[in-house]
Amino acid sequence: MSTTRVTIKDVAARAGVSKGAVSLAFNHKPGLSDATRERIFGAARELGWAPHPTARSLAGARVDVVGLAVCRPARLLGLEPFYMEFVSGVESVLIEHSCALLLRLVRSAEEEVGLQESWWRARQVGGAILVDFRADDPRVGVVRRLGLPVVAVGHPSLTGGLTSVWTDDAGAVTEAVRYLAGLGHRRIARVGGVAALTALRTAAFGAAARALGPAGARQLATDWSGEAGARATRSLLTGAAQDRPTAIVYDNDVMAVAGLAVAAELGLAVPADVSVLAWDDSELCRITYPTLSAMSHDVHGFGADAARTLFGVITGEGSGSHPVPAPVLTPRGSTGPPGA
Repeated sequence: MSTTRVTIKDVAARAGVSKGAVSLAFNHKPGLSDATRERIFGAARELGWAPHPTARSLAGARVDVVGLAVCRPARLLGLEPFYMEFVSGVESVLIEHSCALLLRLVRSAEEEVGLQESWWRARQVGGAILVDFRADDPRVGVVRRLGLPVVAVGHPSLTGGLTSVWTDDAGAVTEAVRYLAGLGHRRIARVGGVAALTALRTAAFGAAARALGPAGARQLATDWSGEAGARATRSLLTGAAQDRPTAIVYDNDVMAVAGLAVAAELGLAVPADVSVLAWDDSELCRITYPTLSAMSHDVHGFGADAARTLFGVITGEGSGSHPVPAPVLTPRGSTGPPGA
């Protein structure tokens, strides 16, 4: 059997023990009889398996720091509810491990590549959480070459085989469009985030909205900020009445709140003239008027899951790649039938 296909789970099954027992044996820790330890080593030899050297060295050492780099301006990060909630979830798990978070803001994926290399070579971190994946992401090859333990927060189609956690954004986008179509909307637009980082949402929205007619698939990319969201909304709503969308889906809550303000500025009623649907469902959605319908997502739980998965990568005993619960629709006051 090829060593690239054999896992610690296979060794445990062959030896008739738990994965934890295999880890104890290979890290020379107490808790196993000599006979059990030798049975584990024998099973590993038969299968041609050996523990990853990075995971093995870290399993016997204390992991004090986990790295997280985010490609956002500091001003925007402070205003965006998603990352505040996500980091909160990560921290809730790190506290259990008496571990600290090293958070850095970067300007590009290339800058992050250099940062991750320097962190690992200087042994500043025991592992890292990678976010904001794009097609042909340059970080994938680098972290593999370094042996840096990571968890990738992104769809497996983008993360190059790294251990990943993700949400079904494509399915959620399709649900949003179908909900609005069910209310009677046929001209639905989307105000998206950075195009390279939201390609899966873009493709799913295009496919779902095109089924409603050519006017239903208009999408504008932004930088996720309220200012950019307002500009995009103004562009969508200042055309002829027969051409402008009757519903707009936003990629985050900040842009949706900005969209509400633009609609009011233009004398348009929400939801009678235009329905507004947000994403993530932070507290912002419940303190606006009207309250914002949203694709609700447990962002805190997402961050906690990512951190737990990273510790599984480090010890070699984790659950591997898996999805987390997808965003679900929460209707509120900002959506309704067109012209109602």
